[in-house]
Amino acid sequence: MASHALRLRPLLSTVRPTPPLAAARRRPAPAFLVVRSSSAGAASAAQALKIKSIPTKPVEGQKTGTSGLRKKVKVFQQENYLANWIQALFNSLPPEDYVGGTLVLGGDGRYFNKEAAQIIIKIAAGNGVGKILVGRNGLLSTPAVSAVIRRREANGGFIMSASHNPGGPDNDWGIKFNYSSGQPAPETITDQIYGNTLSISEIKTADIPDVDLSSLGVVSDGDFTVEVIDPVSDYLELMENVFDFQLIKDLLSRPDFRFIFDAMHAVTGAYAEPIFVKKLGADPDCILNGVPLEDFGNGHPDPNLTYAKELVFTMFGSHAPDFGAASDGDGDRNMILGERFFVTPSDSVAIIAANAQAAIPYFQSGTKGLARSMPTSGALDRVAEKLNVPFFEVPTGWKFFGNLMDAGKLSVCGEESFGTGSDHIREKDGIWAVLAWLSILAYRNKDKKVGERLVSVEDVAMEHWATYGRNFFSRYDYEECESDSANKMMEHLRDVIANSKPGEKYGNYTLQFADDFSYTDPVDGSTVSKQGLRFVFTDGSRIIFRLSGTGSAGATIRLYIEQFESDTSKHGLDAQIALKPLIDLALSVSKLKGFTGRDKPTVIT
Repeated sequence: MASHALRLRPLLSTVRPTPPLAAARRRPAPAFLVVRSSSAGAASAAQALKIKSIPTKPVEGQKTGTSGLRKKVKVFQQENYLANWIQALFNSLPPEDYVGGTLVLGGDGRYFNKEAAQIIIKIAAGNGVGKILVGRNGLLSTPAVSAVIRRREANGGFIMSASHNPGGPDNDWGIKFNYSSGQPAPETITDQIYGNTLSISEIKTADIPDVDLSSLGVVSDGDFTVEVIDPVSDYLELMENVFDFQLIKDLLSRPDFRFIFDAMHAVTGAYAEPIFVKKLGADPDCILNGVPLEDFGNGHPDPNLTYAKELVFTMFGSHAPDFGAASDGDGDRNMILGERFFVTPSDSVAIIAANAQAAIPYFQSGTKGLARSMPTSGALDRVAEKLNVPFFEVPTGWKFFGNLMDAGKLSVCGEESFGTGSDHIREKDGIWAVLAWLSILAYRNKDKKVGERLVSVEDVAMEHWATYGRNFFSRYDYEECESDSANKMMEHLRDVIANSKPGEKYGNYTLQFADDFSYTDPVDGSTVSKQGLRFVFTDGSRIIFRLSGTGSAGATIRLYIEQFESDTSKHGLDAQIALKPLIDLALSVSKLKGFTGRDKPTVIT
């Protein structure tokens, strides 16, 4: 195709759909239209795209996990590897779901996103998509993609991310697709995608030049349009509709309150300054690692006690800030810390749910229902019981919350894997969780004068435990285990479960039941099985084993341990001390060291 020059002219008018969530005001889209012209003369706006059919063959290993397709960058860089999967996706969707429609595209800024964005744009055009909304420089957090899909009434969207996995030429890359509600595609679609990767023979791609993603504006080629959008504006407007920003601003402007946020050189670095500093008035120095980098500063963008070392060191050091938080690679996870105090994700979602109606305007009429993933502790269950609202236990994977939200059954939900969110979008949302905690602290301290002792993160947690009891909880991750050994360990545990009987003694614990968790969706009746091996004891204690589907190499064994404690005198115990008998029991029953050779976990949460 001939080379193209670009020129800009203003649009006379533009219309955006009204936001679906209580936002009556409108903002115009960027007022530019880019018209390409060839050396032979100006191209007609109605000129049909030139579509190329590229022969291809199936490649192995393109079955998606719980959060899309994740592999090493070098795998995706193989000829047609990404293109095959994208084309297989379009082959799996009904044409009415995308032909002439609008799709959103964004990612976490990791290595290979820029090249991948151009591939996806061209294949989308080749398959008849009418418009792509893409974040400037290819950046859009996963929550923002969901928000843009919903606000702009798009048909769906692509998210270029391997979430909390490391980035860079020798590390991980990933891709997933979200539907028109903003939620991850259901297994019925991902299974079809995988089936089509096994038989694919051609890729349809438009013969158009690469799009400049560094400038806001609209690029048109025939009937196909790419709009480069600000990655923050739609999401920020949504947050302003959910939270009382003035209440939070009053807290952050106090001379006796200090806040720190670690973006881990990941995508929320693009959101932290506009939201926390410019909108809420926080000190610019509150942001750690705020510049998104393709390799996340050679770090591991997983907001936990192991990988968020700089934040943890600060929050557990002398003269620590009052509140600290972090988010992960694509912005959907979070970690919450107080001064020398860690809030587990299981406790975090329970505390947010318990305080939501009072502290967050979006929930002023109360919550419709609460839900957690199966491995997450039962702390949220107790809140649902006290609030007298429906409660749901679902498999790991945010898509299982989406159906409940769309059916009006669910408001607040969370996973022990540092994911927390609500029905404002259909993804977990790291910055939302940080704003929720800031709202709780702001509400609890709104009448405190400067110099009075403020209600702290630890105070909020201890008061919650005094009301509901404490669910001691920990997770042990054994990353990149040899897959065969990990699978053999799981089969051993399945044999133990098959031969177990209620009432059997496991050390000092009495078995209530043991099973392999399965789930029937109460909305559409769909079922999934083999979602985690559970040993549940009569005192409410639980031991759970799962193999994770979020890595790109080997297998990650996740061991979850939980024990309920109602005695307030024991609520201050260290979780590892309180849970040691259960941890020892889990390692003994599973024979984990014998199968894997691992004598300690990679990460303890």
